[in-house]
Amino acid sequence: MGSESRRPPRLLLRGGLVIDTDPHPTVHPHTDVLVEEGRIAAVGPDLPVDGTDPGVEVLDAGGMIVLPGFVDTHRHVWQAVLRSAAVDESLDGYLSRILGDLAGRFTPADVHTGNLLGALECLDAGITTVQDFSHVQYSPEHSAAAVEGLRDAGIRAVFGYGYPVFDEGARRADWVRRVRTEHFGSPEALLTMALAPVGPSFGPPETVREDWLLARELALPVVVHVTAGPVAPEPVAALREQGLIAPGTLYVHGNSLPDSELRLIAESGGAVAITPAIEASMRFGAPMAPRLRRAGITTGLGADAVTSAPGDMFSQMRAALTSSHFDGGGDGEEPAVRAADVLRMATAEGAAALGLGDETGSLGIGKSADLVLLRADAVNLAPVGHDPIGAVVTAAHPGNVDTVLVAGRTVKRAGRLVHGGLAGVLAAAQRSAERIAALN
Repeated sequence: MGSESRRPPRLLLRGGLVIDTDPHPTVHPHTDVLVEEGRIAAVGPDLPVDGTDPGVEVLDAGGMIVLPGFVDTHRHVWQAVLRSAAVDESLDGYLSRILGDLAGRFTPADVHTGNLLGALECLDAGITTVQDFSHVQYSPEHSAAAVEGLRDAGIRAVFGYGYPVFDEGARRADWVRRVRTEHFGSPEALLTMALAPVGPSFGPPETVREDWLLARELALPVVVHVTAGPVAPEPVAALREQGLIAPGTLYVHGNSLPDSELRLIAESGGAVAITPAIEASMRFGAPMAPRLRRAGITTGLGADAVTSAPGDMFSQMRAALTSSHFDGGGDGEEPAVRAADVLRMATAEGAAALGLGDETGSLGIGKSADLVLLRADAVNLAPVGHDPIGAVVTAAHPGNVDTVLVAGRTVKRAGRLVHGGLAGVLAAAQRSAERIAALN
């Protein structure tokens, strides 16, 4: 790992304003969090821990908001080197320019740089877990570079092996098997794998069946974009008809799906990742959060594509909350989605959507110490006493992120990433961007 992060045997976060998110977001003022061997050992006021013990590192969390690390459930991490390249594009424009033109220019080195930069961007903003929907697998070397970029950053990630959208020749089951064996053959704490196929909305039934059976063979969960058509107007029903619908599937977007499709997702034990900023800017359809809450579907948030939208979770939470105001809340009605709901989507619910709910997403005893500390004394947050949850969702930004831990290892401290090669990563990203844009 190209990082200077470290994990002390015991770490005490002393006296923070702690917000846990399970079973629902709750505020605990003046509370300690004890971390032992990378896991949460205790949470409570005035924990009886000797701060003078040389085996204990004490971090003064007074003036800090302590939260579980954010979970991004849908992001094309490799696109970090294409930041803001398609801000004003429609979905068709994005597909044509980013996936149809620029994606094919990526070398494995570009993919490594994009994934490393994108993962560091996540960590810098307090995102400790990311689902990387990586549809740039033009060769096994591209895949190896993508996985190594995530590993070098020190982030927790679900690597979604995706086929390039406009290159049918790169849809190779033998390549998927190779990546599964070579890079995920043994248990690893931070990186796991999923299959991210094109899916029934866009692919013929025979192709869909091959992909889902491959995922079963390799014991991989499936992450898939869904919409009403153009191939299958009811893609989830199409999966059911083929006997392919399965619990643990993560469906992405789904704005145009009818309620009957959402019921199938709920009944089958699936989850949905929404990316409200992208869904609004590319006009995917009405906001999804209220519909998903009513359907009882586990919901996560994602940044999706930094080619066109912000890459931090604060922006996604605000987009989800604000867009949900169009659904309910008038004439004395209760709001369809509250700030606490959105914070849970960004943490505990997002972790559950990725099948990681037992590992991260909240401050449960025994869970991994994936934590973010925000400066509560910043001018845009102070005073936080009225509604700390509301302040995090509506007022905070990445500049407030002081400290970030992943599995107890410090990856950001005192407002700065501790990655030792950050300057080199930024320089490599600039070179990749210039080369990719200059190719004819």
